[in-house]
Amino acid sequence: MKNTLIWIMMIACMACRQPQSPSAAIDGPKKDSIKTGGSRLIGVGGGHRVWTKKIGEGKIKVLLLHGGPGFSHDYMECFEDFLPKEGMEIYYYDQLGCGNSDTPTDTSLWTIPRYVEEVEQVRKGLNLDHFYIVGHSWGSLLEMEYLKKYQSHVKGAVFSNMTASLKDFTDYSAELKSRIFSNSDKARYDSLDKLKAYTSPLYSDLLMNKLYTQVICRLPLAQWPEPLLRAFKKANQQIYMQMQGVDEFHVTGNFKDWDFWEQLPGIHIPVLVLGARHDEMNPQSILREGRLLPNSRTYLCPEGSHMAMYDDQQRYFNTLTTFLKDVEQGSFKPDTK
Repeated sequence: MKNTLIWIMMIACMACRQPQSPSAAIDGPKKDSIKTGGSRLIGVGGGHRVWTKKIGEGKIKVLLLHGGPGFSHDYMECFEDFLPKEGMEIYYYDQLGCGNSDTPTDTSLWTIPRYVEEVEQVRKGLNLDHFYIVGHSWGSLLEMEYLKKYQSHVKGAVFSNMTASLKDFTDYSAELKSRIFSNSDKARYDSLDKLKAYTSPLYSDLLMNKLYTQVICRLPLAQWPEPLLRAFKKANQQIYMQMQGVDEFHVTGNFKDWDFWEQLPGIHIPVLVLGARHDEMNPQSILREGRLLPNSRTYLCPEGSHMAMYDDQQRYFNTLTTFLKDVEQGSFKPDTK
């Protein structure tokens, strides 16, 4: 007890002797001078922060909007192999609830309007203006809604692998199942679907090995690129279920009635509409999208599917980088409508 009292008195005395002047603070590096490998956390309201990362240096600045909803930037890491070497600066960004960003449990956050405002907060946080956006899948849906409100900040946009209507998507999904499945596989699928046996191994096998390997990424599952597999493993299923549904072929979530056809003509900035012949998105809808956008080019990757950045990679990135350069150099010419 005596020794304890002595230690308490010594600590108290040392505390009293500490100088109170701010100048006595540790002389460490200033926050702005600390290198983080391009990573930054940006506040998006409600005390939440989202993760971003800058790759490369260049005049052409590109914000990437990943798909899902509920996925992460991981599967877009292949962009690093193509854009930076062309003098382009890319920004990864994990949407709230996804990947490296905060994951709040408040389900009222998972709506299109809130995500639109989040993108604007990220733009401001990264000090981006007259920049480019590349959205993929759900990321393109979000991009369309963002441009409806904030296109004055954007120099050019890429809508990758996304139709302008979820009803259109579900109609085409039904057509794909009939086309891809054998009669016996279709019967098994329909039986499991009726029972809502979405967690059964047989359902997973039919979904992943028969459908997804035809329209999501046209490679055997064992050969899917590691970043794509990582994105699937990290996906926030709560967000995906609430907004989309149980899988790509069940659109029952809160954006199931989304339709943007009538609003496409209001987007006047240069747009590249990128699709693929084997995508889960109807190629005819992608072509229609391009016709309705007044200042656009459209390209369908002939060998690609939903992840054409992997399964038709050279054509995908050649088309994308050419578009970005043309807009930046003032030589962009839209397709004849």
